[in-house]
Amino acid sequence: MTLAWILIGLLAVLLTGIPLFAGMSLASIGLLLAVEGRVAGLADEVFAKLSNYLLVAIPLFAFMAHVMIKARVVDDLYALAHTLVRHWPGGLGVATVMACTIFAAISGSSVATALTIGTAAIPQMLRYGYKPHAAYGVLAAGGTLGILIPPSGPMVLYGVVSDTSIGALFVAGIIPGALMALLFSLYCVLHSLLTRQTERPPRASWSEVWPSLKRGFWALLLPPIVLGGMYAGVFTATEAAAVGAIAAILIARFAYGRLSLADLYDAARDSVGTTGMLFMILAAAAMFGHVISVLGLPRQLVEITTALGIGPITFMLAVMALIFLLGMFLETISIILITTPIVLPVMLLLEINPVWYGVLLTINLELALITPPVGMNLFVIKGITGGAMGPIVRGVLPYVAIMLATLFLVLFFPELALWLPSTMALGR
Repeated sequence: MTLAWILIGLLAVLLTGIPLFAGMSLASIGLLLAVEGRVAGLADEVFAKLSNYLLVAIPLFAFMAHVMIKARVVDDLYALAHTLVRHWPGGLGVATVMACTIFAAISGSSVATALTIGTAAIPQMLRYGYKPHAAYGVLAAGGTLGILIPPSGPMVLYGVVSDTSIGALFVAGIIPGALMALLFSLYCVLHSLLTRQTERPPRASWSEVWPSLKRGFWALLLPPIVLGGMYAGVFTATEAAAVGAIAAILIARFAYGRLSLADLYDAARDSVGTTGMLFMILAAAAMFGHVISVLGLPRQLVEITTALGIGPITFMLAVMALIFLLGMFLETISIILITTPIVLPVMLLLEINPVWYGVLLTINLELALITPPVGMNLFVIKGITGGAMGPIVRGVLPYVAIMLATLFLVLFFPELALWLPSTMALGR
């Protein structure tokens, strides 16, 4: 009951519009003062959390993404995908999913994926007869792949908070991410065949395909460098972020010739802003984790789980349902930092693999991005199209069903997430 009241109180504070780091910090300080009458130890907790070297991956992956965005590689990626599959039934939808999948492996951000791909894809789909809600839906859903297909900002945060291998989390997201992208593409094809509402551009000739392949090759090279190095054990996830950042600069400047010193400065400045925001939130999360430990909430949850004889699947279903509900009101970072310290002790008791849980958590966070009333990707699509929220929500509903199906597949078939990490030479 205490846990429920704390979550309700914290949710109420956050729904006032106060920044996340301020809401969590104030709630944590208030609870600690009420229980202990002092706030001693909070500074040490914050320092211990932020001094983790794994956090270096956050600014480096952010910098890699911003550099590639400045180099406008998204235009080449979408052009390549569009050239290859535009003649398929639903080909433009499939091209959008393909471009989102590839860009997700560069940006690590769902909002950035939806925003950058959307500006190129939506006008094309509308031009060839896609209903607005169908075009909005595939883009909003495809954008969510940004946090499941590595590198993933939320996976880094979860890995730091739960002390789970970030490299294993990244590799574990590859098969579920590819599966979800495949299911999205199949839906686009079937929807086009059943409705016959969209036009099909002619098949691209080799004279069109070859230039697109040459332009897109260097952007396609970056994900294999980062992920392949981690998989082979050549470098850790943190080192992969540094390698990716350097490779992004070289590709953007010398392969595309599109990165000026001003662009490099803007990319660094944007990365610092993103990192500063995340570190402030992490500091607040460290306070919150300390407070719930002082209150003994994880221990109480473990005792309740033991007394009721709850099994791993039942527990996971309950946690996934809770996160799905929280996702309707909170954004992804909040959910990770609020729930992970609470459920982690029970996961250890039930011997639940934290990598498996991390993938399930990330899929659920993808759902949070497209479920109203606070689905960030819904507002991104509204912002770039000026469309009404009703058609946007209508367009994402089939993809919500597909994502739920993927969530249950990974829940009941853990090897979808765990097989690939088990084969790798893993670095921390």
